[in-house]
Amino acid sequence: MKKIDLLPALEKNPRNSEGSMIELKNGKIMFIYSHFYGGPEDNAPAFLAVRYSFDKGESWTDKDEVIIENEGKENVMSASLLRLKNGEILLGYLVKNSLTDERYYIRKSSDEGKLWSEKILVTNKEFSNGNYFVVNNDRVIQLSNGRIIVPSCHHPCPTGKSEDFGPGEVIVFYSDDNGNTWKSSKNILLFPEKEDKVGFQEPGVVELRDGKILMWIRTNVGCQYYSYSEDSGETWSEGIPSPIISPLSPASIKRIPQTGDLLCIYNDHSGKFSYPRWYSRTPLVSAISKDEGKSWQNHFLIEDDPNGRFCYTSIMFIEDKIILSYSAERVEHIWGLSRITILDIKEIYGREKNT
Repeated sequence: MKKIDLLPALEKNPRNSEGSMIELKNGKIMFIYSHFYGGPEDNAPAFLAVRYSFDKGESWTDKDEVIIENEGKENVMSASLLRLKNGEILLGYLVKNSLTDERYYIRKSSDEGKLWSEKILVTNKEFSNGNYFVVNNDRVIQLSNGRIIVPSCHHPCPTGKSEDFGPGEVIVFYSDDNGNTWKSSKNILLFPEKEDKVGFQEPGVVELRDGKILMWIRTNVGCQYYSYSEDSGETWSEGIPSPIISPLSPASIKRIPQTGDLLCIYNDHSGKFSYPRWYSRTPLVSAISKDEGKSWQNHFLIEDDPNGRFCYTSIMFIEDKIILSYSAERVEHIWGLSRITILDIKEIYGREKNT
C-alpha cells in the first residue's frame, strides 16, 4: 500500500476534494477534482482542476490546471469521469448557486480531455420547494445496455435558509443517447422514518450480474441503505437497511474487473476495527462482496487515524492495482488534503483474519 499526499491544503487553496480518475488511451491517468480557493466550506468558491500521472499513479504532475472555471454563483464541484462505450469521456459535475439552486451537468470529450462540449443539464426535474441536487464524485455509470445512470439526492429548501434545508430524497436520472437528453426515475425514494432530519443522502449505483441495479444510500441510522431497480433505473424498490455498517458518511462501490467481485470503500463502524465514538469518518476500510452485496468479507484497513476524516472516495482499477483518491484530514482542519492510495488487488484479498 502506497500513500501520496497529492494535494495538501494551502492558504489560498484550503481544500481539494471530491475527485475522479480515468485512464486515457495513451496510458496517462487524468484526475479531476474540486479546487477550493475562497474557503473550505461546501459553498466556498471552487473550480475543477486536473493533475496527471504518467506512471500508473506512482507520481503526479505538480501544477493545477483549470478544466472547468467556476460557473456558479458559489462553485463547481464533485467531478465524475466515465469512459462511454462509444469511446468518448463524460465529465459530470455540480454547479452550485444557492441552497435552492444546485444542479448537475455533464460535458463530453472526443479527444481525451483536451476539449469539452457545451454543458448539458442532467437534473432537469423542477421542484417548487427548490432545486438543490447532490451527486457525489465518481458516481456516474453506464449499464451494459448503454444507458447512463446518475444517482442524485434532492434536498427541499423553500426559503433558501440553512435552517429550512430539508431531508434528502433520492431521484435517479438516466440517458439512452450518450448523455444528450435526460429523463428522471418514475418514483422518488423517501426515508421511511418521517421524523428523521437527514433522510437519504449521497446515493451510488452499481450494475449487478443479473442486470439489476443496486443502489446504496447514506443515512444517519448506523448503516447504508439498499434499493434495487429491475428496469434499468426507471423505478426503485423501497429502501432497506444493508449490511454496510457505517456512520453518516458516503460509501463507494465498484466491480473489480479482474475478479468480478464488488469492492466497497467506507468508514466501517461494525466493531471489526476500533474507532472513536465522538467522530464518524474513520477508519477507512475496504471490503469484498462475492454475492452481489448481500454480505461483505475480507475487510482491509486503509486508514485508522482516530483523529482523521476519510471520505469521498474515487476508485480506479489499472492492471493489478486499485488507485483510490479521497479526502484525508485531521479533525481540527476542514477537508483540505486529497490523498492518493495505491493498493494491490491481492493485498485486499489476503487479510482473511480481519474478516
